[in-house]
Amino acid sequence: MNHIKSKILTVFFSCIATITIYAQPKSIPQKVEALLKKMTLAEKIGQLNQYNGDWAATGPVTTDVGNKLDAIKSGEVGSILNIVGVQHTRVFQEAAMKSRLKIPLLFGQDVIHGYSVTFPIPLAEAASWDLTAIERSARIAATEAAAGGVHWTFAPMVDIARDPRWGRVMEGAGEDPYLGSLIATARVKGFQGNGLGNLDAIMACAKHFTAYGAAIGGRDYNSVDMSLRTLWEVYLPPFKAALDAGVGTFMNSFNDLNGIPASANRYLQRDILKDKWGFKGFVVSDWGSIGEMINHGYVKDNYEAAEAAINAGNDMDMESRSYINNLAKLVAAKKVSIKTIDEAVRRILTKKYELGLFNDPFRFSDAEREKRILNTDEHIAAARDAARKSIVLLKNDKQLLPLSKSIGSIALIGPMTKLKKENKGFWALDVGDENQVVSLYEGMQQQAGNTKLLYAKGCDITDTSRAGFNEAYKTAMQADVAVMAMGERFDMTGEAKSRSNIHLPGVQEELIKAIVATGKPVVVLLYAGRPMVFDWTADHAPAILYTWWLGNQAGNAIADVLYGSYNPAAKLPITFPRTEGQIPIYYNHYNTGRPAKTDSDVNYTSAYIDLLNSPKFAFGHGLSYTTFKYDNLKLSKKSMLKSGAITVSFDLQNTGKYAGEEVAQLYLRDMVSQPLRPVKELKDFKKLMLQPGEKKTIIFTINKDKLAFYNDQLQRITQPGEFGLMIGSASDDIRLQDSFELAN
Repeated sequence: MNHIKSKILTVFFSCIATITIYAQPKSIPQKVEALLKKMTLAEKIGQLNQYNGDWAATGPVTTDVGNKLDAIKSGEVGSILNIVGVQHTRVFQEAAMKSRLKIPLLFGQDVIHGYSVTFPIPLAEAASWDLTAIERSARIAATEAAAGGVHWTFAPMVDIARDPRWGRVMEGAGEDPYLGSLIATARVKGFQGNGLGNLDAIMACAKHFTAYGAAIGGRDYNSVDMSLRTLWEVYLPPFKAALDAGVGTFMNSFNDLNGIPASANRYLQRDILKDKWGFKGFVVSDWGSIGEMINHGYVKDNYEAAEAAINAGNDMDMESRSYINNLAKLVAAKKVSIKTIDEAVRRILTKKYELGLFNDPFRFSDAEREKRILNTDEHIAAARDAARKSIVLLKNDKQLLPLSKSIGSIALIGPMTKLKKENKGFWALDVGDENQVVSLYEGMQQQAGNTKLLYAKGCDITDTSRAGFNEAYKTAMQADVAVMAMGERFDMTGEAKSRSNIHLPGVQEELIKAIVATGKPVVVLLYAGRPMVFDWTADHAPAILYTWWLGNQAGNAIADVLYGSYNPAAKLPITFPRTEGQIPIYYNHYNTGRPAKTDSDVNYTSAYIDLLNSPKFAFGHGLSYTTFKYDNLKLSKKSMLKSGAITVSFDLQNTGKYAGEEVAQLYLRDMVSQPLRPVKELKDFKKLMLQPGEKKTIIFTINKDKLAFYNDQLQRITQPGEFGLMIGSASDDIRLQDSFELAN
């Protein structure tokens, strides 16, 4: 009897357990697997296909797409890019809800430096060395973009760039892998917020994987040829940082790397990204890059291109139609396995589930939220703060700046003075009203008080005419100070905007010469998306502010700095060359067997006989209206074990009369190493505010991670020996030095 009762109880509890199991909500992996089983091969391939919407394109649009809405209803499209606004996205999502399985679309967009409120271009924000501000700008961009129906941004661009001729230098964080990695982390965290699925978060995309910033000759889309050690040491770290920060997707690059196009590069996409690093998101091609492998000469047609890309680990095809037209045939021919297709689809569906799109495909299409979220006072204030933090004071002879508000008159001269759209820079979305952009003239009007503002354009940006010089000269002569707004057009730096000549365009430098010749105090503002060459101006203009492209609040931010209500603290994230003949030029280079000890040391040394070796402005350079004293360097010990650490402390004091921020930078050098190490490498920095006379002690910690590097076998190692330690205000302005030993 007890035996029968026992069996009954066993069956009962087994049933209860079964009911409990089935009552539990399915996990995302379970939901993905269940959906995969329902999908036809054609529907799976559709998820791997991305089309452009009906906005302006950044590449050749496929002309034979036909009716995109019909393709969506047929389950042939998994993602759309260049569709923004809740009404716009709703139309396309409604079409997806008419497909057999009602799989929602992903809406992607290049939200590079703001959505409706435009922030400074990424290279400018990198100059702030302010990780909190950088994360905040990405956070606001994500909040606005999500309110506008966008799920996914093709940012951050984390390519290291050492060649300012390359147009896309404006999208990244400059030349340094350490700074670039920290900024990559900040941007990913900003875009993705508290996690995908929140209504103020969008999926980030680390691009371009990889080494796109090393395009030969600085020419966009060009080949890249480099050692694998350089790849791992310099170009991969920001991507790994983005991955560690939880980035949802990766985008591969247009270039070939050592003879293999990135879209078909198994070593990059499978061996490194998905296997070694364990990346769980998905990889999207860049615009048409899979089909462009035909032009590379790597494949003969789109059939071979699709085979090469999908097998190498490229999950989604942006705009080349290689997948949608060929993957089924490749599966039938057993050149692509259904397992490979399923893996790619699984990754994409997972992200759609994480975003909550299966629960509510229209959750990002709320017109009331869109109206409420865009262009808030809080967002505008943050944009102004980010803009002024991005302005670099390159030069300030005789403390010309800040300008006194008691000045009788200021001549505002130059082609950028009254322009509005130029301030937004490349990759700015046409979402907000252009009237939201504050020009320099408007910003100065807001703060000029009783100061009389005079204006003369002088010339256009790319002008060859000097017809306006005389008026500009006369205007400057009537004023106490001349402020000159010069620079590039907004579309002279960006994708497909590489330049062999990066001097100030047109006759602008001649205009600067003419105004300097008046003898009046001259402040030059330089608007650009890249480092430019302006040697005469750098040598002769008494004050220079590099203002980049600062976004909607440019005019207010520049006026804040000119009048001193904000003390500039930005530092260059990229080296400025004297001329194009020095390129590529970067601070963390190797030494040679015949290093030039000074700029005049040219006799059988590694030097030019017609040009100085040193840059015009070095990595990390940036002045303040106040001065800082570095003193009292102390090391906790002079020798450390690999398992240990050294703390480095020093005092930083504001010795000037203005409150200001300083970015104190720590550089290290491995004095004897096999293989070679650079002459110095940024390994830490701290940005802090000090009142006049205030002194604070700064502490850096050095552990084995800061001393590790890749050997010629691509193993990350440390080697015992002496290390030089340098602390300063810039890579060429070292204030404190010492050394320590890594013990064996």
